[in-house]
Amino acid sequence: MSKTILITGGAGFIGRHVAQALLARGDRVRILDSLIEQVHPTRARPAELAADAELIVGDVRDEAAVLKALSGVDQVVHLAAEVGVGQSMYAVDRYTSVNDYGTAVLFQQLIDNPVERVVVASSMSIYGEGLYRTADGELRDDVIRGGRNPDGSWDPLDEQGRPMTPVHTPETKAGGLKSVYAIGKFVQERLTLTLTQQYGMGGSALRLWNAYGPGQALSNPYTGVLAIFASRIANGQAPMVFEDGQQRRDFVHVRDVARAFLLALDNPRADGEVFNIGSGVDRTVEEVALLQAKAMGRPDLTPEIAGKARAGDIRHCIPDLAKARDVLGYEAREDFAEGLAELAEWVARQEAEDRVVEARRELEMRGLVA
Repeated sequence: MSKTILITGGAGFIGRHVAQALLARGDRVRILDSLIEQVHPTRARPAELAADAELIVGDVRDEAAVLKALSGVDQVVHLAAEVGVGQSMYAVDRYTSVNDYGTAVLFQQLIDNPVERVVVASSMSIYGEGLYRTADGELRDDVIRGGRNPDGSWDPLDEQGRPMTPVHTPETKAGGLKSVYAIGKFVQERLTLTLTQQYGMGGSALRLWNAYGPGQALSNPYTGVLAIFASRIANGQAPMVFEDGQQRRDFVHVRDVARAFLLALDNPRADGEVFNIGSGVDRTVEEVALLQAKAMGRPDLTPEIAGKARAGDIRHCIPDLAKARDVLGYEAREDFAEGLAELAEWVARQEAEDRVVEARRELEMRGLVA
């Protein structure tokens, strides 16, 4: 039986793919999105937003707009958020207002207008550093990195000065909130799980790793790293990589992310739970920059290694996907090489303004790069 699903922030990168997946199976989709200029430079309905999706232009902090958007809705996918670890460290009031207060406004309206289920987009940034193993085989979930080591290396060290090895991070790992963005995502997650349970709704949170694919905001210097690399390469500039480029990440295709949201919406076993969502394969950031330059036909644009770190960044964090597989039946399906080729083909048809240097200068001016 088809349902009506509200997607807050649904005109953005992930939201458009979730909307398409829902519509393809026969659901009705309504979107509430403020179309902020940083993500939507023209402030117009995105051309890539499915024509069958109803769009309400409004702010998630506006009670009247939220109430209107909730009318007749069966389920909610909550994606509305300011996104960017670095920017969150100086735009503190803006990030806290949208991410924390916006979620509070949504749930204030849901108390009197409950739905079957709410699935919120959380983030791997909640973990801070991921899980590590010491040279003695001890698992450490409390690693806090202080920046570059005295010998010039970047990997976290144990008390004896030995580098530790990153291992897959499960949902049970304690949080290590290192940025305003991470704090906001934690608040969104906890509000969702607490209030859905209290008021008889189903609720779950998906902790997303680095999503990529066609449709990312190429001119937004605080978006996903692959979109940032693509913007640089498209403008004939080398990708800029912080630290030494050997930090490890999991890159997950946006279509896999969209499938995960549908699985969480459909499965009552997801209620009250959080799930890691990634691809299951980790790569270094330098490796990914090289692969993307090659996919875009510019293998000559080798990464520019900054040798500096941004405030709020972590070294390594790779997901344990066992829970998502066992409870949701989630498995990543998209091939990374094919995904990069698809992204390169899409980027070739776009106009991308490279604002990465401007964003880095802003961070440096505020003492957030060292």
